[in-house]
Amino acid sequence: MSEDSEEEDYSDRSISDEDESDEDTFMKFISDDIHQCTLLAADSIGDPFFPRTTQILLEYQLGRWVPRLREPRDLYGVSSSGPLSPTRWPYHCEVVDEKVQHIEWTPFFPEPVYVPTGHEIEPVYPNSKEDAVVYLAEDAYKEPCFVYSRVGGNRTPLKQPVDDCDNTLVFEARFESGNLQKVVKVADYEYQLTVRPDLFTNKHTQWYYFQVTNTQAEILYRFTIVNFTKPASLYNRGMRPLFYSEKEAKAHNIGWQRIGDQIKYYKNNHGQDGRHFFSLTWTFQFPHNKDTCYFAHCYPYTYTNLQEYLSGINSDPVRSKFCKIRVLCHTLARNMVYVLTITTPLKNGDSRKRKAVILTARVHPGETNSSWIMKGFLDYILGDSSDAQLLRDTFIFKVVPMLNPDGVIVGNYRCSLAGRDLNRNYTSLLKESFPSVWYTRNMIHRLMEKREVILYCDLHGHSRKQNIFMYGCDSSRSKAKGLYLQQRIFPLILSKNCPNQFSFSACKFNVQKSKEGTGRVVMWKMGIRNSFTLEATFCGSTLGNKRGTHFSTKDLESMGYHFCDSLLDYCDPDRSKYYQCLKELEEMEKHMNLERVFDNPDAPLVEISMDVESSSRGSDSSDSNDSQTYLLKLTSQVKNKKKCLKTKRERNATLAIRQNNIREVYGKEHLLQRYEESNSNVKGAHPLTRKEKQVSKHCVADPRPSVPDVYVAHCFRRPLPNQGLESHHELKIKAKNCTSFKRTGTNWTDDEKRIYRDKRIAQTQEILQYLLPIVDSSKNTKATQVKDLFNPRGNLQQHQ
Repeated sequence: MSEDSEEEDYSDRSISDEDESDEDTFMKFISDDIHQCTLLAADSIGDPFFPRTTQILLEYQLGRWVPRLREPRDLYGVSSSGPLSPTRWPYHCEVVDEKVQHIEWTPFFPEPVYVPTGHEIEPVYPNSKEDAVVYLAEDAYKEPCFVYSRVGGNRTPLKQPVDDCDNTLVFEARFESGNLQKVVKVADYEYQLTVRPDLFTNKHTQWYYFQVTNTQAEILYRFTIVNFTKPASLYNRGMRPLFYSEKEAKAHNIGWQRIGDQIKYYKNNHGQDGRHFFSLTWTFQFPHNKDTCYFAHCYPYTYTNLQEYLSGINSDPVRSKFCKIRVLCHTLARNMVYVLTITTPLKNGDSRKRKAVILTARVHPGETNSSWIMKGFLDYILGDSSDAQLLRDTFIFKVVPMLNPDGVIVGNYRCSLAGRDLNRNYTSLLKESFPSVWYTRNMIHRLMEKREVILYCDLHGHSRKQNIFMYGCDSSRSKAKGLYLQQRIFPLILSKNCPNQFSFSACKFNVQKSKEGTGRVVMWKMGIRNSFTLEATFCGSTLGNKRGTHFSTKDLESMGYHFCDSLLDYCDPDRSKYYQCLKELEEMEKHMNLERVFDNPDAPLVEISMDVESSSRGSDSSDSNDSQTYLLKLTSQVKNKKKCLKTKRERNATLAIRQNNIREVYGKEHLLQRYEESNSNVKGAHPLTRKEKQVSKHCVADPRPSVPDVYVAHCFRRPLPNQGLESHHELKIKAKNCTSFKRTGTNWTDDEKRIYRDKRIAQTQEILQYLLPIVDSSKNTKATQVKDLFNPRGNLQQHQ
């Protein structure tokens, strides 16, 4: 962990008589066969010449003792020679002495999701005092808020609710990341479970992780968790609970696996104080008798797992050269928050030339899948591949692998020991209450003063949506700067490199008011253009060959590799991939806006502008002479003005002017029609009035080959093809009755969305075939005339 220090050469120094006498004094406390690497602390020497301190080390080199200062203890946090920093718990938490460990294992075949049969039952458990409570964790409610922490938590003897003398299962969750509040035995082989809310809160019941012993094989057990709070869950979409057997791990090297039948997620009748709870029930048969088993919501990844991983990096002589581990800060419970700096050590170059990439994870402790993605990223970036070496030579990576270690230790799902969501407090100035996010924001701010940060990504888990996707930032400010589509390029590249896991159609790019305190939005407002939240489902994929299967730890770790691969493509000096993705995004934007044209037939064409932003260099589609692109370019040139509130008198005056303009428009169209008839059949034409002659003279004097502006504006109001004589009101009703996956509550798959989108594009192409010949005739018009084309009222005033 420590930086390499230059070794001093003491061979040219002379040894004085004073040094020799000191050496004789020191030799009294050591054996004659002392080695050169022996270290002694100054307080272990009884000589009054040295002060009593533990910060001075005496190193025996080349026949003499050389004093040096001890490195600061907490500066590096992880030591390759010493023990790991012990985990600290709130003082009232009961903790078992047994250390829980699991092997890493990948299933031989993808594990399919559960397909409901329609015969799943919904158990309802009335409150009965006769039911036996077989597990109860009372320590969670001893304090209303965090007071202080202690290594090992509560030191009083642990209580055991029941003995394992009968056929009753024995439950335990008082270990790291464990979560289980209460277990009631409602039948011989049926148990009602209650998970513990986040400490010092009364909500966020989603994460569960507990141990079961005293099992019996070939017996159908039913487990029901009764106090979930989210109405929607991935368990309704086929997600299965995770199961681990110690006997299976020892005998067959099998780790976590998806299990369960009769899985059902439903609303129960245990609502209190206006709140409604939801239950998850499943049945299962244990594979062995007297086995020690575990159930979990997702693959566990504890704070101890992270420390062991970082200790392995530090003890590796190769990886420790380009990965420096420091302690960013300490949490409320005095646990360490680590930050990793990964880059190739500089020789003679300027470090300011390297851009920075920032990754963080586990701000929500129950989203363990983010730690597995982070592990895959670190495994690849610290590997010996040529691409990993190129990334280390090009960038400086700042990585915070676990932002909320306190919540991870106690088994919270979302909050820290402050009882608050850290990912809503990046704007907070309370350093003592939210130290990890405060120091992370401060570190990034200092980093941005030295170098450019090209990407920030916070890794998360998602409990309601499938696949892996991203949330980005976008607003009118980014559109004004021409960054509207460029912020979508990295997620699009990631979807191309990982088509079976990452869904670009599920990505969203907006800033909601409730999310202004998140890391993604705060870093974006600080100036990081590519600021994302990577969301990974707890379940699995609906894409490609992984459709209908769960994600394994290997799948999650592979996402870290694809992230690195996409970063190389995004920053490739050959910008062909970059501009190819930008062109595809422009086409996607066109198709989406053409769908809006069909969805809203009564909206003006100006309000459905395509708003296609091109890069500073430009793309092929923006420079094309195609008629379709020209139409989109015309509509994007007209800017929408903000609507201001008007008085009743102003609204009445505007309405009167609009009605007068409509009468004048149709009056001029009538004159044009009579003028054309007079040119075709002069003999049968009746004499024109003086006013009609002035209008016709104005029309003839225009040497442009295009049709008059009034006629073009009138063409946009013509009936669309294949609509016959239907009125505009009937067309509006038909458009509203059209099936749209955006308006219904049905969960559409990506393939169904693609088929639906192709059908809508084919319908809009028919509209374009009707409108494009009209626009082709007005290509030579000036910019002011283009605005008049979409502003008939101003055009009429000009003619008047």
